[in-house]
Amino acid sequence: MKGIEFIEATRYGDEQITTDEMKGLDQPELEEEPVGDLIPLPDPEREVIGELDLSEAIELRESQREYTDEVLTLTELSYLLWCTAGVKWAFPGGAFRTVPSAGCCHAIDTYLAINRVEGIKPGLYRYIAMEHALETLPAYPDIGDDMSTVCFDQPCVKQAAVVFIWAADAYRMTWKYGERGYRNIFLDAGHICQNLYLTVQPVGCGCCAIGAFKDQNLNDMLNLDGIDRFVLYMATVGKVDQSEEEESPSADLVA
Repeated sequence: MKGIEFIEATRYGDEQITTDEMKGLDQPELEEEPVGDLIPLPDPEREVIGELDLSEAIELRESQREYTDEVLTLTELSYLLWCTAGVKWAFPGGAFRTVPSAGCCHAIDTYLAINRVEGIKPGLYRYIAMEHALETLPAYPDIGDDMSTVCFDQPCVKQAAVVFIWAADAYRMTWKYGERGYRNIFLDAGHICQNLYLTVQPVGCGCCAIGAFKDQNLNDMLNLDGIDRFVLYMATVGKVDQSEEEESPSADLVA
């Protein structure tokens, strides 16, 4: 399907739309039940997070591709996960989170390729938002090399302390909105990534959004079918040298 065909297929028109919600079909689960071991995350204690005015954070926002070898603490990772997908409160059939989502569907799951986080073995993990915990996925001993390969050998992917990987569970959204829901999924991904850009700064990190990756290779790594559940966006995160301020004319290009 060409891009314009996607736009045409998801347009609203005069015809009546019937969704699975309207048919009375059961709503899908808010989050797939974990099957691996869970690692509880600490509360994102704000006293250990540096303060930064929102206006200043917006002004300073840029893509950063070079990182130091410093590790992230588990509290810092917890803070970033809460800011990008954290649950503020749940209710039957939905949850209010720290990012907006059409109809409170929150059809995007956060996976992590961890290289350097204090107390966490390198490998693949899934963020279980409803429990604020990490699910351990099957081991990838060479996660840095593997992630770099599926991202066309971009240096920032191998350098990163953590790579955030956002994958859609499409039916959570299409149950409510039908084919139009696919548009909402991509919009939601933008909300999430922008929150990450604005919240890495108080923990001394930088990030870079990644849109260039070998889709099916990455789906296979995460055991996603690539049709109903698929990766749609990524971002690298790592500590940056606070003593150097480098100007980059291509800083805002998504790789």
